[in-house]
Amino acid sequence: MRTPTGVDCKYFYGDYFRGRNVEECNLLKSASIAWQPDYCRKCPVPSILMANACEFMILSPRITRSVTNLFKPQVEITAFCQKTNRDVKEPHIGCGECHPINFVVKE
Repeated sequence: MRTPTGVDCKYFYGDYFRGRNVEECNLLKSASIAWQPDYCRKCPVPSILMANACEFMILSPRITRSVTNLFKPQVEITAFCQKTNRDVKEPHIGCGECHPINFVVKE
């Protein structure tokens, strides 16, 4: 579903039927974090989902505040691979086990 910022995200839910205005993020809701529309502005989840569709990768959100911008909290994502049982350093790429990256060297 399309977020308030105009990006598609499978975790965002909006119910606008017959005048309703219910919006929430199911990823944040699963971590017991109250959703705010500003969180979607710099959320990395839509770009992670577009870059990596691995079925074994579990995303875990948390809200952080940077030192320079204490009043603008943002979503930070950590990822875990269920297949290899290890943390994923770069969620955009994945762990490298399920979808190996093959480099071709031209001579």
